[in-house]
Amino acid sequence: MSSVNITVLQKKLDILEGLIPKSKAINISVSKANVAWHIDHSLKVINAVVKNMQDSDTALYKDNFSLVGKLLLKFKYFPRGKAKAPKYVTPPETILKDDIILQLTEARALIKTISSLDNNAFFKHPLFGNINKARVVQFLDAHTNHHLKIVKSILK
Repeated sequence: MSSVNITVLQKKLDILEGLIPKSKAINISVSKANVAWHIDHSLKVINAVVKNMQDSDTALYKDNFSLVGKLLLKFKYFPRGKAKAPKYVTPPETILKDDIILQLTEARALIKTISSLDNNAFFKHPLFGNINKARVVQFLDAHTNHHLKIVKSILK
């Protein structure tokens, strides 16, 4: 088992936490969703990904990571408006501050477990294929960064 540097994710969680007071901000020309939606979604993704990896059967891991995925992660870039969030990571109609804080606490705890995961722990991404321990921090960083850019545009 190799270790991974989760510092980048810890910093992203600090940024998300700092945005909570601005959670009601919205700019329809940028996104149909408000800041709270992007915070909630980002946290749901982090928590779901790590839990899926913890529960994965490492014997079933196959490196089928797509070329598109490799390029997007290399440049830490996800195009806007190209994908739709799966139901299980879609925020509810009403997003409560207390729910965001609970998810934030959970995310802080879960990312600390990444380094102890088996190297072949993985989750299946619908477009990129299997994402294992070696790529998960990079994926979560790029995904969170994508939503932080949208939030920055909303707040301009």
